[in-house]
Amino acid sequence: MTEQFGAISFVASETPEAQAALAKLVERYGNAPPASADIIVALGGDGLMLQTLHRFLGTGKPIYGMNRGSVGFLMNEFKERGLRKRLEAAERSVVHPLSMEAVDRSGNIVKAKAINEVSLLRRSYQATKLRISVDGQVRLTELIADGVLLATPAGSTAYNLSANGPILPLDAPLLALTPISAFRPRRWRGALLPDHAKVSIEVLEADKRPVSAVADHTQIDEVSAVSIEIDRNVDLVMLHDPGHSLDERILREQFGY
Repeated sequence: MTEQFGAISFVASETPEAQAALAKLVERYGNAPPASADIIVALGGDGLMLQTLHRFLGTGKPIYGMNRGSVGFLMNEFKERGLRKRLEAAERSVVHPLSMEAVDRSGNIVKAKAINEVSLLRRSYQATKLRISVDGQVRLTELIADGVLLATPAGSTAYNLSANGPILPLDAPLLALTPISAFRPRRWRGALLPDHAKVSIEVLEADKRPVSAVADHTQIDEVSAVSIEIDRNVDLVMLHDPGHSLDERILREQFGY
C-alpha cells in the first residue's frame, strides 16, 4: 500500500464484539496515536461512527468504519484480513455538517455541529409551538407538533426517515425539513430546502411548552430560538468499500433493501 494510509489509528466502542475486534486488528496492524495517524478506523455501529466523526471534526482525517454494532448503515463489513488493501481501494464520501446556534430562555448561546440532523423536541406533555423562517422570511407562522428536524443528505436515512421524511441522495444540494407528529397544519409533511438556506426556528410559548434542541449528541434544554445552516468550511471524509459507498446505500434505502 502507498504511504497515504501508512499509519492507522483504531477506535472502538465498549461492546465485547468491538473490543475483541480491536485487539485482533491492533495485533496485526499496530495502532498509531490519532494525532499522527493517516486514517482512523472505527469499530462499532453508527453511533460510534458519528462520535468518531465529531471527535476528528476539522482534522481532515478520513474515517473508515467496520461494523461491530447493530445496524451499521455508515459502516463497512468487518474483516480482519486485507485491511490495507481495502483502505487503498476505498471510495470517498465527503459531507458537511450543520452548524447550530441555540439561544436558551436565559439568553445563553450554545453552538454545536450536527452530521445527521438538528431536531427540536417537546419536553412536556404539551406539543411544541414553533415559528419557522427560511433566509429571514417566515414560512410557517405556527407549527404545532412534537417537534421538527432539519436533516442533511447523510442523515436523511436516520431520524428523518423514521419521521417519514424524504431520503436524499448524498450529492443532492438539499436539506430536509421534517415535522415530528405534526398536529397543525394537519397535512404539512415538511419541505425540501436548498442547502445554502439558513433556517431559523422560534419557540412560541417557551415557558409553557419547553423545547430541547439536539444536534446529533449535543442537547440544549429550554431553548427559545435556534438557527441552522450548513458549514462548508468543514469537510468530513468517510471511506467505503467499492460497491458499498454511502451513495449506493442511500439509493438502496429508497428501494427498500
